[in-house]
Amino acid sequence: MATTPPPFSRFEWIIAWRYLRARKAEGGVSVMTWISLIGITLAVFALIATLAVRSGFRSEFVGTILGANAHVTVYSYGEVNEAGVLDRSLPDYEALAEKVAAVPGVTRAAPLVKGQVMANLRQRNAGVEVFGISAKDIQGIPGVAQSEESVGDLARFEDGIAIGSGVARELGVSVGDKIKLISPNGVKTAFGTSPRVNAYEVVYVFTAGRWDIDRTRVYLPFAEAQAFFNREGVADEIEVMVDNPENADAMALAIQQAAGGTAGVWTWRDASGGFLRALEVEDNVMFIILSILVLIAAMNIVSGLIMLVKNKGRDIGILRTIGLSEGSIMRVFFICGAFTGVIGTICGVVLGCLFALYIDPIFSFVNYVMGGGVWDPSIRGIYALPAELRLADVISATALSLGLSFFVTIFPARRAARLNPVEALRYE
Repeated sequence: MATTPPPFSRFEWIIAWRYLRARKAEGGVSVMTWISLIGITLAVFALIATLAVRSGFRSEFVGTILGANAHVTVYSYGEVNEAGVLDRSLPDYEALAEKVAAVPGVTRAAPLVKGQVMANLRQRNAGVEVFGISAKDIQGIPGVAQSEESVGDLARFEDGIAIGSGVARELGVSVGDKIKLISPNGVKTAFGTSPRVNAYEVVYVFTAGRWDIDRTRVYLPFAEAQAFFNREGVADEIEVMVDNPENADAMALAIQQAAGGTAGVWTWRDASGGFLRALEVEDNVMFIILSILVLIAAMNIVSGLIMLVKNKGRDIGILRTIGLSEGSIMRVFFICGAFTGVIGTICGVVLGCLFALYIDPIFSFVNYVMGGGVWDPSIRGIYALPAELRLADVISATALSLGLSFFVTIFPARRAARLNPVEALRYE
């Protein structure tokens, strides 16, 4: 009694391989196979490249936010003073900072004085945002204290100011120069309020990685900022850093309870939530669009297999006559289509990973060919096109491509298996 061979036996692979490498004159469809393979390769490459850029952009955006901004901000809802003006200052900022710093998970709580002024050097002016902070607390801001492209000595912060590289470029400033800060809310006199103009030596220039921060941010010693903005004895807010920024929303309630009932809490997600949600929606839409592109590429496999089945009708009839089952015929043609999908997916994954790993020289080449100015940081906020290759993205792209390739292959393979051998050999 003859035994039934197991699925995907060696002879099935041999027949499928002969069909794949057959020339058109022999009834093969090698040209269609190459077209399908190239289509799958490009589609998977585009999907992985897009996912890598998406992940890199989000990581870069979040990293620069967390590197130079508070993870959680504590502020006052304010009270109406005797003059009928809403006063939102924090008079007990030192005690408040100590209470917030005692919350588990909080690494630093720093009082801040903030204000917007005009910076001037010779004939150049720039609108800047001043952050008054202590010399100890500024050392805890990664985007400032650990800036790789910094110039100067942050240890001399008490003797001057620290400015962003964009401010320095706008004013033509270098370390050691003195710039003027001009505030409209200055000294009160009998004739009204006159602007306050103070000159400070630039002791440190930092690059936080975000164009809008580097272009507008200036740090001033806390006591000097209090005097400059008429905030003697008070602070505007408490800048809070936590050990896990992704968990900032969960810690917001504990921080608010420590700060007291009159204090409000604002997390970094609240500040950038609109952009992050828009980025997430865009990511989902792009994934769907590129998934459709992969599906279209996989459909080329169907076209090639249908032509192969039509050309190999006589072979199918003979194979069925000598005893091959419908399952064996189906598996032969399934292997033909799946092989194209697997090879195309592997090539696409390799190209996509290489693109993500070598995106800097690739982008530099594109920028050179286009004559420069391809990436405008004033619009996109960051200085270069980032890419972060994640295993989860590679796996999802690979699974999508292989799943679609295997799925679309089933239908022409079933058609070949159900071909009547008598009809296939009638006119032979």
